[in-house]
Amino acid sequence: MFQLINKVKEINPLVLHYTNEVTINDCANITLAIGASPLMSYSYEEVEEIVSISNSVVINIGTMNSSHLDLFVKAGIAANKYNKPVILDPVGVFATKTRSEFTSRLLNEVKFDVIKGNISEIKHIGGFDVRGKGVDSFDNEEDISDIIKKVSKKLECVVVATGKVDLITNGEKVIKILNGTSKLKSITGTGCMSASLIGSYLGASKDVLGCAAMGVITMSLSGEIADTENPSIGSFKESLMNSVYDLTEDKLKELSKIDE
Repeated sequence: MFQLINKVKEINPLVLHYTNEVTINDCANITLAIGASPLMSYSYEEVEEIVSISNSVVINIGTMNSSHLDLFVKAGIAANKYNKPVILDPVGVFATKTRSEFTSRLLNEVKFDVIKGNISEIKHIGGFDVRGKGVDSFDNEEDISDIIKKVSKKLECVVVATGKVDLITNGEKVIKILNGTSKLKSITGTGCMSASLIGSYLGASKDVLGCAAMGVITMSLSGEIADTENPSIGSFKESLMNSVYDLTEDKLKELSKIDE
């Protein structure tokens, strides 16, 4: 699995983003840092053309509005048509009825390869009860593996649930990522950037579970490395980007903490 980082740098996949306007620059830069090429778009007219030339598509509803729904659906349908892997980041899906209905239409009309969110977002789209506010939520249950496996089977895709321990599943196997630092919650956009990293790996390989896990490991481990000397938050963000850029297969093998 760790060798996938070399494939990204070798292939330099084009990762098309329909993403959060708050974090769009960070998503573009993290994509470059891992060795892929970002393409950011909100143009309805060019969807068919740019999806066809892309290697993967990331859809993030963080700053959704009424004009985005048809655009995101069209992009997802085009990705399915051209056999391009699609990642959904349903940011804050449980926060409002509008977000929930927006996401339901996406799930009804588009076949996603990976859905990434915090546990509350994943529970909501799977039809489970949710407790929490905003885009960062916490769950008191000790073991959420069964929940995300059920969601994965229901939606027929790989599911990523981020938290203190990050979980990735294809409905059967669950991968737990134990790397990370609390500082990743202190800057906005690390979740969005994780989706970009997953998209970067998926643009270079058909191993969906492995690519999803690698995207999460890359962010969690890079955050851990960036926090080694306990920098202030501005320096941490800069160091995070540098750590992603400097990450190698050997570092991943040496420092990753994975429970499979």
